[in-house]
Amino acid sequence: MKVAIDVHYDGDKAHTGCVVFENWHDNKPLEFKRITVAVTSAYRPGRFFERELPCLLAAIKDFRCRFDAIIIDGYVHLKKEAGKGLGTYLYESLPFQCAVIGVAKNPLKIADNFVAVTRGISKRPLFISSIGLPIDIAVRAIMAMHGHYRLPTLLKITDNIARGIFFKKNRLPQEFKL
Repeated sequence: MKVAIDVHYDGDKAHTGCVVFENWHDNKPLEFKRITVAVTSAYRPGRFFERELPCLLAAIKDFRCRFDAIIIDGYVHLKKEAGKGLGTYLYESLPFQCAVIGVAKNPLKIADNFVAVTRGISKRPLFISSIGLPIDIAVRAIMAMHGHYRLPTLLKITDNIARGIFFKKNRLPQEFKL
């Protein structure tokens, strides 16, 4: 199993969307949820993990399955002088062995060990990084995900769930029915 996680901030609340799926090419989630937690740390440049990591860990703690991959919106590695990336902190905090793949939508000057790829009809790249899985395999996995656009379908659903767009009364739109 795999899980995609994304966090959306709204004042002092963090809304975390999770989408569970089995195969990289899946177009619908097997399971999904949205949790809301209080923001425990202000945003500090270079210390993003302090704010986001508690949200990611809270989101996956109640799932009954173990994941072989977790996909996050962000980077896994930063340049040495900047410290570790969010994905590395997550990987080191997990109570089980699991690959972490970062899929960032924007370039970051302090990011390191990533591959920029374009998907579908988009000319704007995604920035992919990984730990616990060779980067070339992580890139192939993200490229194999369903969708004709820059962001794979399941990652877009995850983003929308975090933002509350799809998550009305715990239901997805008809086209994404489980």
